[in-house]
Amino acid sequence: MKRLPSFRTLIVLLAITLASCSGVDAPDILTTSTILADVTRNLVGDRFSVGSLLPVGVDPHAYQPTPQDTAKISESKVLIINGAEYESFLGSLIESADGERPVIDASSGLRLLSNAQDGGSIDPHLWLDPNNVISYVENIREGLAQFDPEGAEAYESNANAYIAELQELDAWINGQIAQIDPQRRLLVTNHETLGYFADRYGFRVVGTVLESSSSDASPSAEQMAALVEQIKLYESPAIFLDASDNPQLAQQIAAETGVRVITDLHFESLTNGAPASTYIDMMRDNVTKIIEALK
Repeated sequence: MKRLPSFRTLIVLLAITLASCSGVDAPDILTTSTILADVTRNLVGDRFSVGSLLPVGVDPHAYQPTPQDTAKISESKVLIINGAEYESFLGSLIESADGERPVIDASSGLRLLSNAQDGGSIDPHLWLDPNNVISYVENIREGLAQFDPEGAEAYESNANAYIAELQELDAWINGQIAQIDPQRRLLVTNHETLGYFADRYGFRVVGTVLESSSSDASPSAEQMAALVEQIKLYESPAIFLDASDNPQLAQQIAAETGVRVITDLHFESLTNGAPASTYIDMMRDNVTKIIEALK
C-alpha cells in the first residue's frame, strides 16, 4: 500500500505552494530580522542569497507568522537567529518546517541583561551596542564556515573588513556622545531596548513606558505614575520610541512632564532606503537623533 504524506508534510507543501504563487523568494540563508540579514550579507558577499523572515518595519514582539514563513524556513539552507529569547514566534515555525538545517545563534556567548521588573526576562536587544555585533559577526562567520568550508577564507576576510567598520562606528558614537554633559545622558524608552547601548556609552535608563523587554505589554496606572515621577526627578528631556511603537502612552506622559517624544528611531528593523537601510546607517541615524534631543 502506498503511504500517504503526513498532515505536517501536507501543510508544509501547501505553504510552499502558496509562497510560490505569491512570488515569495526563499533565500539560501534566512535570518530572523532585517538587521541580521544586513550583517550576514556583509560576510556572505555573493556566495549565497540572504533574506529576512521579518519584513521591514515590523515589530517582532507582536509578529504573527504566516504560512509563507514556514515555506521560507523549509527551503532555506541555513537559519540565523538573534537568540536571547528574541524570536518567541519561531518555535512553531521550525516545528512545522520540513527537514533540518543548521541554526546559527548570533548572540551565543554574550553577556545578557535581564529586566528585574519583568520577572527577570532577558533583554534581547544586544545589537544596539556595535561591540556585540562584532561578536555576532564572529559567531556567524564560524557557523557559515562549518556549513560551507570552501567559503571559509572569504568569510574570514569579509568578517575582518566588516569588524573594522563596526569598530569605526563605535569610535564615532563615542565621539558624538562626548558632546553631551554626562548629567544629561538620560534615556526613557517605550520598552527595554537601550540597556546594552546605555551600558556601553555611559547613559542612565531612567525608565520605560512598558516595564518589559517586549512592546507586547500594558502598564498599570501605578507604573505610569511612577515613570512620571522618575522623569520629573531626573529632568529627563525626551522619550525615545521605535518607529513601530504606539506613541499614545508616551504622549500622555509627555503632556504631564513637558518632555519631547522622539518617534522616528529604529531599534528593531532597518528601513527600505534612508535613513536606516543598513545596520551602520541605522545606528548613525539613531545616535544623531538622540544627541540632538539631549543637547
